[in-house]
Amino acid sequence: MIQGVIRAVCTSPEKGTEKVNVHQATLKENWGIVDDAHAGAWHRQVSLLSWQKVQEFNLQGACVSDGAFGENLLVDGIDCARLPVGAQLRCGDVLLEIQHRVGYCIMPHQGVFARVLSGGEIREGDVITVLPDA
Repeated sequence: MIQGVIRAVCTSPEKGTEKVNVHQATLKENWGIVDDAHAGAWHRQVSLLSWQKVQEFNLQGACVSDGAFGENLLVDGIDCARLPVGAQLRCGDVLLEIQHRVGYCIMPHQGVFARVLSGGEIREGDVITVLPDA
């Protein structure tokens, strides 16, 4: 079983602005993170990015903070880019399903987008698990 830990929960009030770490959030089924500008009834409700990829980027001289790449969830211990479309992740009551990948920069290249199948609360330090069929 593959498990990781949520290192940051990030949102932004408007599209086109950098996300900031709000430390916890409510996820709504088939919507995304409540109060995040990118939430909606579409395939990119929640974005996930591997914490290790951001650390590698910072070791190259960058100094980016949580949310700088537009990610909602910064996940330690799971290589998000390697998860296949359709993979499901469980974090408490929250169930996510990987939907889509796009682009080339760090977030779209290394990150993934998920749809919320079951809503609930999520916060830093929560364990997130890739369900067995992935």
